[in-house]
Amino acid sequence: MEQTLQRLKEITREVQLLEHINALLGWDQETYMPKGAVEERGDQLALLQGLLHRKSTDPEIGDLLGRLGATEENPMGSSELKDLDKRFIRTVFRLYNRETKLPESLVTEMARVSSKALAVWGEARKENDFSKFAPFLEKLVQLNREKAKCFGFTEHPYDPLLDEFEPWIKTREVEKVFSLLREDLADLLGRIREKPQVKHDFLFSDYPVADQEEFARSVLKDLGYEDNRGRLDLSTHPFTTTLGSDDVRITTRYNSNFFPTGLCGVIHEAGHALYELGMGPEIKGTILSGGTSLGIHESQSRMWENLVGRSRSFWKHYYPRLKAKFPSALRDTSLEEFYKAFNKVESTFIRVEADEVTYSLHIILRFEIELQLITGSLKVKEVPEYWNSTFKKLFGVTPKDDREGCLQDIHWSMGAFGYFPTYALGNLYAAQFFNTLKGEMPGLEGEIEKGNFPLLLSWLREKIHHPGNSMTADELVKSVTGEPLNSRYFVEYLNNKYREIYDL
Repeated sequence: MEQTLQRLKEITREVQLLEHINALLGWDQETYMPKGAVEERGDQLALLQGLLHRKSTDPEIGDLLGRLGATEENPMGSSELKDLDKRFIRTVFRLYNRETKLPESLVTEMARVSSKALAVWGEARKENDFSKFAPFLEKLVQLNREKAKCFGFTEHPYDPLLDEFEPWIKTREVEKVFSLLREDLADLLGRIREKPQVKHDFLFSDYPVADQEEFARSVLKDLGYEDNRGRLDLSTHPFTTTLGSDDVRITTRYNSNFFPTGLCGVIHEAGHALYELGMGPEIKGTILSGGTSLGIHESQSRMWENLVGRSRSFWKHYYPRLKAKFPSALRDTSLEEFYKAFNKVESTFIRVEADEVTYSLHIILRFEIELQLITGSLKVKEVPEYWNSTFKKLFGVTPKDDREGCLQDIHWSMGAFGYFPTYALGNLYAAQFFNTLKGEMPGLEGEIEKGNFPLLLSWLREKIHHPGNSMTADELVKSVTGEPLNSRYFVEYLNNKYREIYDL
C-alpha cells in the first residue's frame, strides 16, 4: 500500500508541475508577452492543457485509487492509511473524477478560446466595445454549459461550475446566503446614504506612480512577502499566480490620480501570496499545497486588505510615512480625515476599488448574471442592458459605458464561470476568522499599530495556511472558529466600523 501511495504522489506531482508551467505561460501573457504572440500562445496553452488533461486522467491514477480503497462512498480510502494520506487521496479522487468526465477536445478548446478571448477582452475594454468581446463570451458560455453537462448535476447546471472553485457547496446554498447578505448590506448602505459624506477629495490628487510603488513595496515587505520567493509586476487586472511552492508572483495597477488603487491591489494580492507561500512542510510540493477553496483564499486577501489594511490601527503606523511621501497631496489632512476617506462608502462602478459595504453587491450582480447565462434565461447580447438596469437598482447609479460596467472584469474572458461567488464568501470567512483571531490574540491591534505583523502571520500560518487543501472549507472553518460559516460576523463588523465613521 505504501508503494501504491508513493506512485500516486509521483504522478500527481508531475500534474502539479505541468500546472505551474501552464501558470507561467499565463503570467507571461498578462505581464510581458508581446501582443503579436497571442495566436501561438493560444496554441501553446491548448497543447499544454491537452497534456495536462491526459496526465490527470491517466487510467493508472484510477487503478491506484482503487487499490488504495477510494470509492464514491469512501473517497478517503483504506482505514489503514494515515489521516493526511486519506485527505490526499480524497483530493486526488475528487479531481480525477472531475477530469475523467471531460473530453480532451473540450479542454483544449476551452484553453484555445479563452486565450484569444483574454486578448480580445483587453482590446474591447480599452475601446469600450462590448460587441467585439460578445462572440467570444457567447462561445465561452456554451463551453461552460458543455462542461456542466459532462460533470453532471442533480439540482442546477451551475453547481459543477461552482464546485470547481468552491468544492462541496451548492448553488442554492450560495443563493440563500447572498439573499440575506443583500438585505443586510442594503439596510446599512441606506443608513449611510442618509448621513453627510466624508471628505475624500485629497485621495484624487497627484500621486506619482514611482512613489506609490516604492511605498507599496515597503508595506509588502513589512507584511512578510519575501522577494526571493516572488515578485511584483504590473498588469491590466491585479492577480496572484503560483509558479512553484517558492515562486508566487503578484501584480497590481496604479492610478496616478487615485492613491488607494495600487496599494489596495498590492495588499490584497499579498494576502493570496502569503497563503500559497505558507503551506506546511508535510504538504509542501504536493497536490495538497494549495488553497482549501477560492472562498478561503479570498478570505486571506480580504482580511489583509480590509480588516488590516483599512483599519485605523494600520494607518496610525503608516500614515506619517505616507504623508512624508506625498506632502503636497496630504499636507492639510489629518490621520482621522484620511482614515475616514480611505473607508468612504459610495456607489462606485469598479469592483476592485469598491468599499467594504458595496463590494459584495458587485459580486451578487455578477452571480445573478452568470446563473442566467448558464441557464439561458439571459442572452449574451442582453448583458450590458441587464447589467446597467440591475446596477441602478442595487447602487442607485448607472455606468456611463461598458468599460466601467460589464467589461471591467477579466474572469469571463478566462471562461471562469463559478468564480465570482467566492469573493463574497471570502468576506464572510475573513470576518469570522478575524473574530476568532482577536479573541485569541488580545494585543493584535497594538501590534498592527506598530507595523508588526509576524504574530498575525504566524497565527494564519498555523490555523489556515499550513493545512493547505487537506480540509474542506467547512472543515477548516469549524476547526478554526468552532462553528460553520456564519455571515453575522461580517455584518456585525461592518455595522460596528461604519457606525463610528458615519455616526449612525
